[in-house]
Amino acid sequence: MKSSYKRRQFLHHMGQAAVAVPGLSMLSFDALSESLISAEDKLTADNKQAKKLGIALVGLGQYSEEQLAPALQETKNCRLAGIVTGTPDKVGKWKEKYNIPDKNVYNYLNFDSIKDNSDIDIVYIVLPNSMHAEYTIRAAKAGKHVICEKPMATSVKDCEAMIQACKEAGKMLSIGYRLHFEPHNIAMANYGSKKTFGKVKKIIAIDSQEMEAGAWRLDRERAGGGPLMDLGVYCVQGALYTVGENPVSVSAKEGEKTDTERFAEVEQSIDFQLEFPGGAVANCHTSYAEQGNTLRAEAEKGWFELDPAYGYDGLKGKTSKGDMDIENVNQQALQMDDFADCVANKKPTRVPGEMGLRDVKILMAIYEAARTGKPVALKLA
Repeated sequence: MKSSYKRRQFLHHMGQAAVAVPGLSMLSFDALSESLISAEDKLTADNKQAKKLGIALVGLGQYSEEQLAPALQETKNCRLAGIVTGTPDKVGKWKEKYNIPDKNVYNYLNFDSIKDNSDIDIVYIVLPNSMHAEYTIRAAKAGKHVICEKPMATSVKDCEAMIQACKEAGKMLSIGYRLHFEPHNIAMANYGSKKTFGKVKKIIAIDSQEMEAGAWRLDRERAGGGPLMDLGVYCVQGALYTVGENPVSVSAKEGEKTDTERFAEVEQSIDFQLEFPGGAVANCHTSYAEQGNTLRAEAEKGWFELDPAYGYDGLKGKTSKGDMDIENVNQQALQMDDFADCVANKKPTRVPGEMGLRDVKILMAIYEAARTGKPVALKLA
């Protein structure tokens, strides 16, 4: 307020001077005042920018390019400060488009030197699943907070190592579960927890899409599995936050492979069922050879569902009482802003590494159940 008052006072006196002093016209004064206002606004903007935590995207694939980087242009608590890529040809385009200085550009060989860069507070790991553990651990050792894309890792052991590394470094770890910040999915969780339609009895969760041949997600070593690791984790998540409980048992069956060449290393589809301590059951399906995007809850006094449920936008919901009147939002912007706020104010994230570990335990149990043909008991904290 003092700054604004002084500026108005100064411009008032300058206006009087424009009349009194020959050669200083009101036109000149107007130009001068606009220049002063512009300079102060720029200073204010720079100050606001300086308060934003810097995020470096590690991996510049489609999700970073089409979702995360654009979302970081809308965030209030964080900004795109740096990039890490193994593809030199991408650097020039990203530097120019997002005004990234040379000193904030890294590759996978010099990544550890990011520890000396005070512009970067958070690294967001957006790499193939098998690389999540390595770069989360390296980022933590470099003194950076971490967001890691889902699934957290390809093994329970790796998840545990990631959590331990961040704890030892005194840094926060969050998993890229954007739907925890998306209002339609939040509504599903609220309906379930508040028993708006009575106790939830049954969940139907489907997330499937076509996966083109040659994609890294069809490489077992890099992906850790097929559609279950990539899409099925959304079914797991949706079921858990809608019921509001952790499952106690899982059974599963892998689907038939109609394209044995494309799915030589991973499952084409898989059906699985989660059983919850309160009696609810979740029937889930995920595939890389069809389309599907549904989260439905059937309760004692009605039902509620999303279709589509897990996309980046265009989500729609309805209940046995009518349509959900909810606007779509930028999920990634809200997700990253929330984590930046948690870091800045030392608050726990709602999507911590422990949640990612829990989900990987469930995914591994689903694979075991499908392989053995027997239910697998779950012991989750």
